[in-house]
Amino acid sequence: MLDKWTNAWVAPVLARCATGLGRRGVTPTQLTVGGFAIGMLALPLLAYQAYGLALMAIVLNRVCDGLDGALARHLQCQSDAGGFLDIVLDFVFYAAVVLGFALADPVQNALPAAFLLFAFMGTGASFLAFAIAATRHGLERPHFEHKAFYYLDGLTEGTETIIAFVVFCLWPVYFPWWAVFFALACLITTAMRIAGGYRALAHAEEAPRERFENGADA
Repeated sequence: MLDKWTNAWVAPVLARCATGLGRRGVTPTQLTVGGFAIGMLALPLLAYQAYGLALMAIVLNRVCDGLDGALARHLQCQSDAGGFLDIVLDFVFYAAVVLGFALADPVQNALPAAFLLFAFMGTGASFLAFAIAATRHGLERPHFEHKAFYYLDGLTEGTETIIAFVVFCLWPVYFPWWAVFFALACLITTAMRIAGGYRALAHAEEAPRERFENGADA
């Protein structure tokens, strides 16, 4: 929901940083894998309730996640392989953070963490399933008039997830409440993506059929 605004002011900063990294020979894959390794440190840090250090690992992971794409665009080396690696490692990282909170206090946090992971499955599945089908139909955000999707819009996108993780770390005692609240928002996002994605793909499938029928009538 907030990505369209945050990207507008973050993108120029990332582009400038990417230019400097490119001069130093850093590659997008190095940033992706390095950022993932840093982010995974949050799991044991959270388990040992070192919330400040875990927050630093989370923030650094998200910075690297933004920089790898910016660097790929700067070097003009964007690829499906790089995109695949980035997305998969992102989802593993998200799950690791939630697991870290469950390990920090299993009695209080385990059930809310499980509920949040359940909700993450919905947002992740709807994101990836639509992306696969949209590619087959050539649907791209700039050219799709019915819904302005890159991934399907919803209440919880990248910006909201970062904010949630920061809140979890700053006020860990309230994790059960924040986790349930964010999980409900994720479930609403999943419902929106299912409905919007179905309509988008149904329209894409009907368009060629309509053109064929109109051509046959002519």
